[in-house]
Amino acid sequence: ASPGPEANAGSSSSAAPPPERSEGVEAKEEKSGGEGAKEGKKPICCIVIGMAGSGKTTLMQRINSMVHEDKIPSYVINLDPAVSKIPYSPNIDIRETVKYKEVMKQYNLGPNGGIMTSLNLFATRFGQVMGFLEKREKEIDYCFVDTPGQIEVFTWSASGQIITDTLATSFPTVLVYVVDTPRTANPVTFMSNMTYACSIMYKSQLPFLIVFNKADVLSPHTAQQWMKDFDAFERALQEDSSYMSSFTRSMSLVLDEFYQNIRSVGVSAATGLGMKEFFSAVKECAAEYETEYKPMIEKRKKLNQEKKAAEEKAMIEKIKRDMKISKGRKVLNEDEQ
Repeated sequence: ASPGPEANAGSSSSAAPPPERSEGVEAKEEKSGGEGAKEGKKPICCIVIGMAGSGKTTLMQRINSMVHEDKIPSYVINLDPAVSKIPYSPNIDIRETVKYKEVMKQYNLGPNGGIMTSLNLFATRFGQVMGFLEKREKEIDYCFVDTPGQIEVFTWSASGQIITDTLATSFPTVLVYVVDTPRTANPVTFMSNMTYACSIMYKSQLPFLIVFNKADVLSPHTAQQWMKDFDAFERALQEDSSYMSSFTRSMSLVLDEFYQNIRSVGVSAATGLGMKEFFSAVKECAAEYETEYKPMIEKRKKLNQEKKAAEEKAMIEKIKRDMKISKGRKVLNEDEQ
């Protein structure tokens, strides 16, 4: 079970209220906030996820550099409690709220358990983060969320689901899945990446953007062609006669529908190649959120509220029936109380 705020009180790992924003970024935002303010428009939230080594943090650095250079008012959140140093200045940093090493020591956990518990502690106070975002929602255009390098710790944990759902119910939210392009040159590895991307997309039920990073090292053209042309992927698999190639061939047929509904861009976080196309694709995903995903999210939210109201009503009726039966008499002996 995830420890609550009270379980963390009195220790150095206590989930204190997260800082609203770092001073350096605050000054830059105040300078550019007026230019990007748009009445009635909510910021686009981009949750950046990716396998370890895919260049996710470098991409976040490039994004942060671009939004400041182009004076695009944005909010940046770091959710990786174990990173020792990051090459950008986040507005909200989980490391200033939860001390990862203290969490490991206090709860006797390993590295992954420490990251997950730190996220659980931070998720209990994520309402405060939402308060900061809502207060500045008319001033900013984007909110970028950097997640832990251990992708499964965020995408398949309760705290990751809570944070994702909380953002998605209030703002247009896009999942940005960063792929290491040189490692997708092999069709079997490519299929492994696509299978994982597919599972995350259908679990989150949010607009999904695949970013083929390191385009300066290897062009993502082949990988993008494999997504659109089954015959091209089939030809690449013919050179491999192993069991994995047979399995991959079967999976490629299953994922054909997934490819039809997915966007992808090739970028280089190191050189800035393809970043304009990245921002264009993010805007397209946000438009898709408004037309396709938002009605579904609101319907799901309404059903949950109705279910909760029905449970509360049933509980009240049960209490009334119990009071009617007992007629106010004591129904428990002192030893049973």
